[in-house]
Amino acid sequence: MEKGSIQEIPFYSNALDEHFELLVYTPGNYTPLYKYNILIASDGKDYFQLGGISRIADELMDNYEIENLIIVGVPYKNAQDRKRKYIPTGDQHAAYLKFLAHELVPFIDNEFSTTALGASRGLIGDSMAAAVSLLAAIKYPHTFGKVILQSPYVDEWVLKAVEEAPTHNTLSIYHVIGKQEKEVVTLDKEVKDFLTPNRELNKLLHSKNYLNIFYDEFDGNHTWKYWKPDLRRALCKTFGI
Repeated sequence: MEKGSIQEIPFYSNALDEHFELLVYTPGNYTPLYKYNILIASDGKDYFQLGGISRIADELMDNYEIENLIIVGVPYKNAQDRKRKYIPTGDQHAAYLKFLAHELVPFIDNEFSTTALGASRGLIGDSMAAAVSLLAAIKYPHTFGKVILQSPYVDEWVLKAVEEAPTHNTLSIYHVIGKQEKEVVTLDKEVKDFLTPNRELNKLLHSKNYLNIFYDEFDGNHTWKYWKPDLRRALCKTFGI
């Protein structure tokens, strides 16, 4: 199997006024002669370290199960940083959405061989990172055409944002939630029901006539024990050949 490479690329965001290191995976067959799809992962280090997403992508591309794919991981500092950026009530949420669409995407298109089309760009996240991925996709539907949601954090503000956004039914949505996510202990030591609001989100997306939705409730809870093995199906459903 031809293995890809992961490099750390320094990046400064004007929108966030912040320096950080992007994690960028390029497949073993990368060449400027070909065009590549892009997948941007919030909770980026987790997707590489806990999810092993680069190894899964290597295998799927080697077996011709998914299209050529570059994966860009965006890191977070700590739990508080995630809340500030990823959920609608966070004070850096709007700036993070702007960073994704207006800074990160142009940088990727400039540095790598991409098709530079919304249909070739995806966002992925777990929990709060899934929430911000969905909200970025509905805010910038011509920039992002695909979104993978693993057990997204859904509250009244997320539902309100989806309700008020115009429907762009070309958006591809992959959405999973665990059947045992009725009582999730958050980092704030609160117990939250993730399952019920995710069911509400699924109903809302269907009511707004999004056409390309994959929804599934897996037998598990709010952990990487279940998100990691789900990545294979998520990538195949979203970038499958």
